[in-house]
Order: sequence, then structure tokens, then C-alpha cells
Amino acid sequence: MSIEIIPSDQRGVTQLDWLESKHSFSFGDYYDPKQIHFGSLRVLNEDRIHPGGGFGMHPHANMEIVTLVFQGRLEHKDSIGNHGVIEAGDVQRMSAGSGLVHSEYNCSKMEGVHLLQVWIEPREKDIAPSYEQKKGILKSNKNQIVPIVSGAKEKNTIYIHQNSIFSFALLDPGISVSYEAFKKENGTFIFVVGGEINFNDIGLRNGDAAKVIGRQSIKLTAKKFSSCLLIEVPMR
Repeated sequence: MSIEIIPSDQRGVTQLDWLESKHSFSFGDYYDPKQIHFGSLRVLNEDRIHPGGGFGMHPHANMEIVTLVFQGRLEHKDSIGNHGVIEAGDVQRMSAGSGLVHSEYNCSKMEGVHLLQVWIEPREKDIAPSYEQKKGILKSNKNQIVPIVSGAKEKNTIYIHQNSIFSFALLDPGISVSYEAFKKENGTFIFVVGGEINFNDIGLRNGDAAKVIGRQSIKLTAKKFSSCLLIEVPMR
């Protein structure tokens, strides 16, 4: 088993008048040759968008883009006819495929948006662009690790065009849960969204992450009320 810790304060930062974005991997003007990707996981950005701020229309291609909203309301519009709001607790998947353009704006004049945006390289290029959103799945279960995004078409998860699994845990203080990778050749990326956890006796706080390679049991124990995202991906 191989473990690499990425402390929160070692992430790249983009600061604009309407945005604070922290990058676990090289993104935009931030470049770290040691943090280009983790298998098929290419981007994990933690964004805080101020009221009224947002990303204007911009293009994507051949990327699975998953957005998890923890606070606020994010308005989404794209070139394949989707227009709606992603609210706190919702998860959205956009398959850019052969190409699309989209925009994302904080539609509140009062409240900020807190989100994670994750980019996964797909197993097949130039597929037809598509979109999926599920309401409230980040709030649906407590004190367990719950699959929320999967490369298998399952009823309660969002489908992704890669052999990847996103799982989410919302934990009360003192609660312990365990996770084992579905495939021994996969890697698991652990990201602490909020709170403080012990991971196999390693302390992690909000914004900290861990890269784990090899099939093993991952034990998470919440030291306070905490939330954690686990992303299992092929290592190419």
C-alpha cells in the first residue's frame, strides 16, 4: 500500500474578486510537476464563488466533469439545452465528449457557493455530450460511505463514462467507517470537505487529501462532524 498526503496549504490558489479556487492538481496558471493527475483523475478544484459571480460560457471536450455543491445555488446553462440550478446537496455530471460550452453562476445576491469540481478522463473519446443531476444525494445518508457516482449504471448513482466510483461520507463525531477499493489495481483519492478525520491513524483536516494505491481497507474516524469524498479511479 502506498499513501501520499497532500496538505490543504500545498494546493494551488486562484484568487479573483468573485472567486477563491484551490487546486489539488495543476490547473490554469498553477503548475506542480508532482501533481498533474492521479490515474484518470485530472482536476479537483474547491471553489468558493461570491454572490453574483461565476464562469461565463467556456468550452470543454473529452472530460467527465462532476460538480458537488455544499452551499448555495449554482445556475448552469449549456449548449445542449440544459438550464437549471444545482443546489446544496446536489451532484451534477456533465460529459463534454465531442464538445460543448457551458456557464456556471452563483444565482444568489446574498449567499456564497461552495463546491467541488472534479474532472475525470473518460474511457472513450468523442462520445455525444450529456448531462445528469441528482438532488440531495450528499445529504441522503449519514454515518456510512455512500456511492454517488459510478461507471456502472445503478439506480441511486450518477453514471460516469469511466470505471470510477465516487463515494461520500457524512460523519458524526466518533463514528468510524471503512472502505475497500473495488479493484486492487485502482487508486483511491480521499478529500476532506469539512471537519477533521483520522485516516488509518493519519490526521486529515478540511482541504487535506490522500492518494492511496493498492487494495486495502481504508478506515475513517471523524474527530468532529465531518464530510469526506473518496474517488476510486483506474491508474491508467
